[in-house]
Amino acid sequence: MSSRTPSSSLAHSERLAQSPVVRRGGQWWLVTGSGSILATDPTFTGELDRFDAAMAAADQTIAELRSQQDDPPTPHLGGQR
Repeated sequence: MSSRTPSSSLAHSERLAQSPVVRRGGQWWLVTGSGSILATDPTFTGELDRFDAAMAAADQTIAELRSQQDDPPTPHLGGQR
């Protein structure tokens, strides 16, 4: 089953990395210059879900590392080096 959607509605979508895939309303869509096709294969969409989760975890880790870099160093108290 496929559906075409107007490209203007893709503005409120979540693109997966730099791919031609977006998630809108909990569904994955393959996006081309001439329209969008709903992804319905459960194996394919499951892989997209797993990749999306891995990307989110990586983004979270990077955000935490950047936050740690922005924090001032804590002074070393009372111990010898």
